[in-house]
Amino acid sequence: MKGKTLRMLIAVAFTLVPALAFAQQLPIQVENVWSRTAAAGGNGVVYLTVTDAGAPDRLTGVASPVASAVEFHESLNDNGVRKMRAVASLPVEPGKKLTLSPGGYHIMLIGLKQALKAGTSFPVTLNFERAGQITATATVRQTVGGATMEHSHMDMPGMDMH
Repeated sequence: MKGKTLRMLIAVAFTLVPALAFAQQLPIQVENVWSRTAAAGGNGVVYLTVTDAGAPDRLTGVASPVASAVEFHESLNDNGVRKMRAVASLPVEPGKKLTLSPGGYHIMLIGLKQALKAGTSFPVTLNFERAGQITATATVRQTVGGATMEHSHMDMPGMDMH
């Protein structure tokens, strides 16, 4: 009787394992989530890549406990003048990567509640119209050269903040 029970348990396990793996695969994948070093009280940034293997979706909000406010922003060059503006949402299209990176779209951390030190990490919760909330972990990387256009010198002359 023991051998038959063991065979039945093994058969059930082989049936459930692929089903559980499939159930845990989300159509939205968030990868390469990182931030730059920044001082407490200042502003910070998060960059990441979103891949959609399901239906079209929209990134509609973002939150993190390390900042007083968190927004999507876009950096752009308007006839030689560097500008940054808040963006309400970002489209996520199947088969296309949405990359938030320096010089383009990014997540703005406004009013940091703590310093972002190299080697540390913190949670970022992304809100999708269809997929719901996905929480990712941002790893803080050392700032190369000490400054970034988007966040370290936000009061630079010639920088138009819209």
